[in-house]
Parts: sequence; structure tokens; C-alpha cells
Amino acid sequence: MLQPANDAFLQVLKEHLPENVIGSVTDAYLEEPRGKWSGIGQILVRPETVEQVSDLLRLCNDHRVGVIPYAGGTGLVSGQIMESGPVPVILSLERMNKIRAVYPHENVLVADAGAILAEIQAAAEAEDRLFPLSLASEGSARIGGNLATNAGGVNVLRYGNTRDLCLGLEVVLPNGAIWNGLTRLRKDNTGYDLRNLMIGSEGTLGVITAAALKLAPRPRDVATALLCVPSPDAALGLLSLARSHVAEAVSAFELIGESGLVFLEEALPHIRQPFAQKPQWMVLIELGVSRANAAAQAIEDVFQEALDRGLVYDGVIAQSAGQRNDLWAIRENIPQANRIIGSISSHDISLPLSAISEFIAIAPTYIAKLGDFRINCFGHLGDGNLHYNVFPPKGESKSAYRHMINDVQNCVHDLVVSMQGSFSAEHGVGRLKVADLERYGDPTKLAMMRAIKASFDPNGIMNPGAVLRV
Repeated sequence: MLQPANDAFLQVLKEHLPENVIGSVTDAYLEEPRGKWSGIGQILVRPETVEQVSDLLRLCNDHRVGVIPYAGGTGLVSGQIMESGPVPVILSLERMNKIRAVYPHENVLVADAGAILAEIQAAAEAEDRLFPLSLASEGSARIGGNLATNAGGVNVLRYGNTRDLCLGLEVVLPNGAIWNGLTRLRKDNTGYDLRNLMIGSEGTLGVITAAALKLAPRPRDVATALLCVPSPDAALGLLSLARSHVAEAVSAFELIGESGLVFLEEALPHIRQPFAQKPQWMVLIELGVSRANAAAQAIEDVFQEALDRGLVYDGVIAQSAGQRNDLWAIRENIPQANRIIGSISSHDISLPLSAISEFIAIAPTYIAKLGDFRINCFGHLGDGNLHYNVFPPKGESKSAYRHMINDVQNCVHDLVVSMQGSFSAEHGVGRLKVADLERYGDPTKLAMMRAIKASFDPNGIMNPGAVLRV
């Protein structure tokens, strides 16, 4: 049974850790972006070295005190805060934020887990390289949290999830042991894949303290367009066509529905929209090619052939960096507009590509059986990840529908799982989706996960209640 991080345990910490790394928890560490939950905690530890992380976890394990690893605080499934139970220690890696080394000829960068994603991107750019992970929260998200949740983002189609961008890790286990797995090797076939076990474990098996990350050559030319498509099925046809023209140079392929533009107009009217009449469906497509001055011609060729085939009927191709930023501002601000309007239930789902059009067509029928709602469907179409969010009618508050959250969520997730999809595509499980994992998870998989958790963390101190119920 876990014990609280009380004054007596604070004295234990002060006897073994430098005084300057121990502090009091402020409200910022007890909040999450959507404002749905409030955490508990009194003791904040901000170590500066992996050895200090090791000392902290060893002490917490010996005294059976829970630990909440805290990165940038941008997680959307309550993985970084705990609402109830014995008060935990909050472990923030914000002081472990250095770029340790860049190896441009190897296309590798080594960084502390507390390094901010945007700073890693900048360090790569300084060496004429690209770290392709790109998120709306990249100015505050930290790479340790990105790895712990296996974050996705807009470039997954070309470069993969965070898991695909990592070569090696440095990890502290719950008993304080340090795993020095910070390899830069691309081939190391020497046993169990511990790196990928830790990535996506959401701080429940150990604490990632550093990572060796894959870089990529920077595209020499980039072209961006917002193209109007008659249907999601046509959008998938457009994706196939674009890939036949430029193969893996398609770096982003984002589906945007008419509701996204309507919500932007309601909540963020300063965001510029390029169409006088809102299309029902659009695709934001970006190509990045290795030859200078080649992307514009490539995207024009794709557009023209797509027009001829009836896959698109209108569109805007960015002619400058400013226009490109304006087009991306539409996609990047839809989540903010959603938050302002207030959803009843938000869903981060994935489906086989061949099932997406059917899901988008039939899901509103299922939801309509529960009531009159608005739906905003958008997301990373190229990798099958949709953000499918359900809202009250215009002018009504989500608070009046609070009692329907579970019904709406189960309706969407039941349909997704019946179509061989996932209820969590890129945000993780955290505490928000523990019940979903129990509802939909394969029993054998859950048994394996519990066995792994018990092996690494027999005292259950690591992020208690996240992913697996305590």
C-alpha cells in the first residue's frame, strides 16, 4: 500500500537530496490543458542529474511513496496529474533540459528528457537537419513526455511516431537502477526491445531521463495546399495519387471538415479563411522534396490530375511562407476553437484507412440516437488518426450535457472498435481512458501488461493509476 508524501518523508528527501532541488508544488503542476481534472501533491522535486533522479526513486520505492513524472504538462489524458489517493511526489524534469550532443553526419541528436521539443527542432535546424516531430504544443512539450506517450503529430505519415524517431534511452527504474541504453546504433539485435517497452509506457515503468533521437535531411523545397474534396473517400484517393507522384515526400495530409471552419469563425474570427463558401471537406497537404524549386511543380501536377479525376474541385496553393503559415493556422487552431466552444466528449481514434469513409458516414447516425449534437471531425488522415469531437447545439453549454459524456464516448468507441480501430491513437491512456482499456482491451494483453508492471514496479510507485487501475 502506498504511503503519502508527508512532512516526515520530506525530511527523508532533505537528508539525501540537495536542498535546491526540493520545493513546494504550485497550481501549475496540478492542472491539465483541458481543465477537466485537478491533481494533488505537496512536494516537488526538480533534479538536475540522472543520479538525483535515481536517488529520488530509490527513496520513494523504499518508503512506498508514489511518483508522478511531469514533463511539459501538455498531456490530454490526465497522465501527468493524480486526483486522489495517497499524496505523491511530483518529479519534474524541467531542469534536465540540455541538448547533450548533435551528430549531423550520423543524423542523431542526444538530449535530456526535459528539453523542450521546439528547442530540439532548433538545434537540429542549426546543423541543417530536421527533427520531424511536430505538435501544436511543441513550444512547451518536453521530449521525455513525448516519448513516454509516444506522441504523434502532423508528420507521422512520413516520419512515424515518436517511437520511430528514437534510437536509445537513458532510464531510471523504480528501484533507482539506471539503464544506460543511450545507444546511437541503428542495428543492435541483443535481446528484448527495452527501448520500445519504455516508450509509450506513460511513466508507469520508469523515468526517461535522456534520449538519442533520429534526425532527417531538411527538405530543400516545401509546397503546401488546402484542397477541397467532395468526400473523405476522395481524400484517400488524393493521398494515393499524391504518393504515386512523389512517394514519401508527402509529409502531412490533414483532413478538415466544414465544422472546423465554422468553429473557427465562431471562436477565433481573426483566423483567415481562404474560401468564400465553406467546403464540406478539405485536405491540407504538404510536400517536402530534396530538389530545390521542385515542390511547387509537384503539387501543381497533383492538383491538376486530381481535378481531372474528380478527386478535388477547388483549392489554394500557398505562394509564400506567409500564405503557408496562414493555411497551417487553420489546422493548428481548430483544437483551440474546440476548447473555446466546449465539447461534450472528445475522441482521439484511429481506424484502418479503408474503414475511415464508412465510419465518418455512419457515426453521426449512431450519435443522433442520443440527441441533437454538432460534430467536428478532423485529423491526420494519412495515418488513420481522427479527432472526432461531439458538441452541444450552437448556443448551448456543454455543462447541460455532462450526464451524457459516458454515453457519447461509449457510442463512438464501440463503433470504432467494431471496425478494428483504436480508442486511443496518439494521446495515450493516462487516467482518462483506463476504463476504456479495460472495456476493449484483449484479456491476454492486459494480463501481460500487468505482469510487466509488477516486474518493473512491484511496489506500484510509478504514476499510480495511469494506464492500469491501482
